[in-house]
Amino acid sequence: MGAALTALTVTLVATGCGGDSASPAAKGRTAATGAAADRVEPLAKTPVPELPVTVPSADGRQVTIASTDRIVPLTGSLNELVFTLGLGKKVVARDVTATFEQAKDLPVVTRGHDVSAESVLSLKPTVVLAETASGPAESIQQIRDAGIPLVVVTTAKSLSDVGTRIDAVAAALGVKAAGTELKTRTEARIAAVQKDIPAQATEGKKPRVAFLYLRGTASVYLLGGRESGAASLLEAAGAVDAGKESGLEKDFTAITSEALAKAAPDAILVMSKGLDSVGGIDGLVKIPGVAQTPAGMDRRVVSIPDGVMLNYGPRTDEVLQSLVDQLYAGGK
Repeated sequence: MGAALTALTVTLVATGCGGDSASPAAKGRTAATGAAADRVEPLAKTPVPELPVTVPSADGRQVTIASTDRIVPLTGSLNELVFTLGLGKKVVARDVTATFEQAKDLPVVTRGHDVSAESVLSLKPTVVLAETASGPAESIQQIRDAGIPLVVVTTAKSLSDVGTRIDAVAAALGVKAAGTELKTRTEARIAAVQKDIPAQATEGKKPRVAFLYLRGTASVYLLGGRESGAASLLEAAGAVDAGKESGLEKDFTAITSEALAKAAPDAILVMSKGLDSVGGIDGLVKIPGVAQTPAGMDRRVVSIPDGVMLNYGPRTDEVLQSLVDQLYAGGK
């Protein structure tokens, strides 16, 4: 997920709130999510890395990579990127959020950006990929002190970051041509989804959508603002980010009846596990202020799987398609 959720994720994983345990199923106006197999789609041809390469790291260093035989991506979105580039067989570890089918059996070395240096080093990686939000800093330094090439990639915050991230990871792994191919494929698919947005979003009143970050078992109920990471996705779907538009400049603020009334969302966007954690839509509308919004009164909720929603990577077209399908159900 995006950088704005990093601190939240660390806390929630530590308290056991980021797990996969099932809760009451969501009921109401939401499309079924997760019905299809959770898989990434690698490029048709497996690329051959051209090494060694020296690339810039987002923390200001120059890093030389001589081997990609044992790759350790420290976030779920980076795992997704490496597998989609066609180098999945060289990946030896994953973040807890990398739950797609091809990676799910790999050992977990990070939990919500909380990196275990000892676990990483025990796998004898030849290259480690991190994000600017990865930490703690001591663990990152410990990996570097062991002589392992570690490249930091800027954490994605918007749709415009998709191509940049693909290029950065492909360059670090010595497969620039594959990166160009994947970037072209991804951007074309995103554009295709946007062409199919119903006329009601482009010619009529754009739906106002509030992004709520929920973890009921930890009593965390937050309303996304300008920096939540969801604004770009919503705007690409022809919607208005209700939190951002209502004046919330930060990433998240605690949900209050007043804040929700000001946002006045026509629909609510949530992550699937978050919705499950509050007991589905029946539980969601019990959160103070939700039932009084147009979205709450209509029980209009859009649910996207946690592991992909804010990755801004090779599966963003699927996320956008799901958002569009759910948001404009019956409106095409």
